[in-house]
Amino acid sequence: MKGSLILDTHASVAKIDPRIFGSFIEHMGRAVYTGIYQPDSEFADQDGYRQDVIDLVKELNVPIIRYPGGNFVSGYNWEDGVGPVAARPKRLDLAWRTVETNEFGLHEFMKWSHKVNSDVSMAVNLGTRGLDAARHLLEYCNFPKGTYYSDLRRQNGAEEPFNVKTWCLGNEMDGPWQIGHKTADEYGRLAEETAKAMKLVDPDIELIACGSSALDMPTFGQWEQTVLDHTYDQVDYLSLHRYYGNRDDDTPNYLAQSLDMDDFITGVLAICDAAKAKRHSHKTINLSFDEWNVWYHSDQQTADNKPWQVAPHLLEDIYNFEDALLVGTLLITLLKHSDRVKIACLAQLVNVIAPIMTSEDGKAWQQSIFFPFMQASQYGRGTALLPLQESPTYETKQFEQVPYLESIAVLSDDQQTVTVFAVNRSANESLELNVSAGNLNFDHVLMATEFAGYDVKETNEQGQMKLVNNSTAEVTATNATAQLKPLSWNVIRIALNKA
Repeated sequence: MKGSLILDTHASVAKIDPRIFGSFIEHMGRAVYTGIYQPDSEFADQDGYRQDVIDLVKELNVPIIRYPGGNFVSGYNWEDGVGPVAARPKRLDLAWRTVETNEFGLHEFMKWSHKVNSDVSMAVNLGTRGLDAARHLLEYCNFPKGTYYSDLRRQNGAEEPFNVKTWCLGNEMDGPWQIGHKTADEYGRLAEETAKAMKLVDPDIELIACGSSALDMPTFGQWEQTVLDHTYDQVDYLSLHRYYGNRDDDTPNYLAQSLDMDDFITGVLAICDAAKAKRHSHKTINLSFDEWNVWYHSDQQTADNKPWQVAPHLLEDIYNFEDALLVGTLLITLLKHSDRVKIACLAQLVNVIAPIMTSEDGKAWQQSIFFPFMQASQYGRGTALLPLQESPTYETKQFEQVPYLESIAVLSDDQQTVTVFAVNRSANESLELNVSAGNLNFDHVLMATEFAGYDVKETNEQGQMKLVNNSTAEVTATNATAQLKPLSWNVIRIALNKA
């Protein structure tokens, strides 16, 4: 089986916003407590943060992290998480029916995000609260000094502003499960007025309005239209959320779900551009795909948990090899839309549907999905080239034409390297990949790795999974070739000759 990819720097998608490799920490389950923060752990640093987790997050090279939710934010009072820890109140979290101790709050998260070299995308509570709490939180975070909330921040130990520049106006407000769920008109009006007030406090922030929380929501489409009618002039991004699972144990169809993500993105962009045309605007609304991942292994775990625990085991999906392959195709799909998808957050980062897991009395470890995300984040910085691809296809119960090859190439900012990301979806056949250099001049292979050879249901709980060298990768000045094993994630980095 053969597939090809043609490169041409004149046919590019866009310069990739690094925030497309973002992630997400919510106060739920063990994401925070015994995840990123565990003072009694042997791996804790002097501030109580798990150093083994910090090291793995740094390896993922995550440029922005969304916080503190998620469903959690719709019932959260940000003031509970500042000031002396001993004086902070314990609260019932209605989103996940747990007890939030508030031992870990805003200052703790800001300090941790600095340790992992990440910016913050802060979500405000538009469920049980609204405009006033949002503007006060922004003043607390970003105003230098001399006002009540900026001086309160300084009193609480942060002399300099946190300077948070990306803000989410609530979370999944289209969902009936959301605390403070609203109709599109109700949310649109509130988001519009909150956005206006926040930009009066800090005109340099970027704001994300809630789009549909899934493509199959009954309000999809109409929700986006109504929300944009209210907020178009005030916001910068519209959000998308989508999770995938192989509930029918149909691997070929499961590995095709990146086509669903593509449809979702394309549909939302059409609505955004229709809103732009309707109001004769020169402004373009881009997308923040700020929740995406595989989520289905742990559904029963959540149902079985007793309510009102502190940091219970919730949504601790143990990912397998086919999940990693799907995550690889989803990353490629996001890069294909990097002209309009500027922010994306793998949900979540630690313990809760996450690439990184911890044991309360043991070390942190990497899940299968860690590997494609790490490589895409490390090597997917630069300009995404238009994927001029040819591949044989197959059919599933959901999709008529699924290419066996999913691929894209990224040209580095210094134009010294091009990186090809490729997935072979075939369970039985290797794929002979040919990459035409187009108007580039290939020099030599810098790196060629494959993630392959595992059973589709195999997990990495024993730490046996690893990336290995693909010795079949070869280049000439005009093309590169490699054999892609059945069911494989592949990365080929090629040095360019500028002469």
